[in-house]
Amino acid sequence: MPFFAFAPGIRKMIYTTDAVEALHRSLRKIIKTRGSFPNDDAALKLLYLAIKNAGLRWRRGVEWSAAMGQFAIQFGSRFPGSAR
Repeated sequence: MPFFAFAPGIRKMIYTTDAVEALHRSLRKIIKTRGSFPNDDAALKLLYLAIKNAGLRWRRGVEWSAAMGQFAIQFGSRFPGSAR
């Protein structure tokens, strides 16, 4: 599988994208079930509260520095963080 060709730091970062997709799915569900909003501020307030409530379910952060280091090694000049 191509997934296992990546270093452990990158694989952990990819797992995190699943959490991001789950958050996106929950935000779309909230907007879709509501239908319409009187103004943009009402929609922003609803999204803010949804993100705040979703943050209570998150358990731990991600070691982005490890993933970024692995990206710099694997992709070299194509990775913007590696040019120093």
